Amino acid sequence: MILLADKIEKSFGARVLFSGATLQVNPGERYALVGPNGAGKTTFLKIVMGLESPDAGTVSYAKDVTVGYLEQETKLASNTSVIEEVMASAVEIRSMGERAEELQVMIAEAGENDDLDALLLEYGRVQDRFEHLGGYELESHARQILSGLGFRVSDFDKPCSDFSGGWQMRIALAKLFLRKPDLLLLDEPTNHLDLESVQWLRGFIASYEGAVLLVSHDRAFMDASVDHVAALENRRVTVYTGNYSSYLKQREDNLEQMRAKRAAQEREIAHMQVFVDKFRYKPTKAAQAQERMRKIEQIKNELVILPEGHKHVDFKFPDPPRSGDLVASLEGVSKSYGAKEIYSGIDLKLYRGDRIALVGPNGAGKSTLLKMLAGVEQPSSGSRELGLHVGVAYYAQHQLEGLKESNTVLQEIDSVAPGWTVPQERSLLGAFLFSGDDVDKRVGVLSGGERARLALAKMLVAPEALLCLDEPTNHLDIDSVDMLENALKRFPGTIVLISHDEHLVRAVANRVVDIRDGHMTVIDGDYDYYLYKREDLAARAALEASAGAPSRPKQAAPTVSAATPVREGKKTKEQRRAEADARAELNRRLKKTKTRLKEVDAALEKHRARYDELMELMASEELYADQEKFNTALAEYNELKKTIPALEDEWLELSTTIEEEMERGRS
Repeated sequence: MILLADKIEKSFGARVLFSGATLQVNPGERYALVGPNGAGKTTFLKIVMGLESPDAGTVSYAKDVTVGYLEQETKLASNTSVIEEVMASAVEIRSMGERAEELQVMIAEAGENDDLDALLLEYGRVQDRFEHLGGYELESHARQILSGLGFRVSDFDKPCSDFSGGWQMRIALAKLFLRKPDLLLLDEPTNHLDLESVQWLRGFIASYEGAVLLVSHDRAFMDASVDHVAALENRRVTVYTGNYSSYLKQREDNLEQMRAKRAAQEREIAHMQVFVDKFRYKPTKAAQAQERMRKIEQIKNELVILPEGHKHVDFKFPDPPRSGDLVASLEGVSKSYGAKEIYSGIDLKLYRGDRIALVGPNGAGKSTLLKMLAGVEQPSSGSRELGLHVGVAYYAQHQLEGLKESNTVLQEIDSVAPGWTVPQERSLLGAFLFSGDDVDKRVGVLSGGERARLALAKMLVAPEALLCLDEPTNHLDIDSVDMLENALKRFPGTIVLISHDEHLVRAVANRVVDIRDGHMTVIDGDYDYYLYKREDLAARAALEASAGAPSRPKQAAPTVSAATPVREGKKTKEQRRAEADARAELNRRLKKTKTRLKEVDAALEKHRARYDELMELMASEELYADQEKFNTALAEYNELKKTIPALEDEWLELSTTIEEEMERGRS
């Protein structure tokens, strides 16, 4: 046991959030905390962290457990550089290193009267802990984490105060990960990440040695990251084994059983009530009637309470004006901010029915391209043209000026929904987490997240032929994301979308535009096809590079620059022979490493497949009925949890060795 939240109770006025909620997290387990909006997920995390007090119940940790907590919002005013800020957070690691140095001096200077054995014992413990936490690779780990979260090397020495709120959230994440706490508590960690950073994060969490408890609205992220789900249902915590998709299936199966039991209880009550109503005042049957009344009360006390159902708000866009086939085009477009060039001479055409996802690393220019398509920003050169009958609706977190501060939430919707009834308006607002008295709040008192949700709801009332959406799922719960996803899939117009939610991108997109290094690559296919092309073409480029052939530009290869290499003149015969000899020597040196890399790759694929099989198997109730099979499966599962990270580390080390050797060979 690493964490035990036992019989937690919490109320706000008459509203009861938890009543006897219990959750135990063991070392190495990765939990997703799920529940409808308002169920108390963030409150539960704060109670676990000690930031809020429960009305009753206790929270306890195992001895010497370290805990790291990431809130939804954070602010760093520090003028220290990013790399210094991140490294400074590893207080325990640094103190361990300092103590190890102190002990080395004490051991070297120890006299006859000193307890040398005690010093050596402490030094061994400190050194083991220091190595386990990665003390010797502290800076390299910090740089790896920052790179994985989307920071460029040039950003590492910039002061933290130069970065926006979203980037400061990433700095807070990096500080947390570098510390390697025994328990990670994460509240919506993907909200301020791009799609590639989310993919890095889910891999990081999936292989994290400590325990994890996270709240997220991103289903694909939870499926890849967690092995348990803690669901807040009926003011209690119900634990499910498996990822989020497995939880949904188990929950539905459990719900069917609960409905059947509830129906049987209600039938029994109704049957006995008929007898009571008929004979309760008849002397010869009074005793039997009383007995049945007692049984009715007993059944009512044991009546199955069904979990609150998920919200399923089915919203359909009103059809926009029908546009021409060509919706929008960019021709010869360049964009610069001062001396910094973002794009140079790009062309892009959008057609009716296109649902385009813009993907690529953060800072590559996705939002800039979206703003130029929407007409929010003008290109430095080139032209933007809209097709016939094309209007543009643009949504972004920081473009909320259209909201009137003095209006209520309901009045804001009413201003763009002529002919809608109040129940219809309330239904839409409910899908975006405005319920009850929330609709009467003034816009001026809304939080940033509430304003963002209201602006998105306003746009959906009467959409234009071209929708430009920048991270529309931030601050939405899973049910609201479902509603948005279904509406976008049925939308007959054209959509350009930026989102870190892989599930949404996979469900909606039928074209993908990959943006990186100032180049734009259009993939005519869905997100899965894009991933296939990207991996396939990247593999070919790597194969050519490993063979010593110069990399050729690939039209559809997102990971290979589209720039044509500059030829430096014809090489002499001696130069070509020397290069061939160098390539042969490099291949000879790397032969064993490459062979081992293939073996590790194959082993990883096999073990990951078996791990997925075990996850599905352990979600089955039949397994728990057979103790021997369960013990065998559990032992294999625990062994794989050790084997897979070890293989991943070896794979990374081998890949790095090959890349470094090849880089030296090219230089």
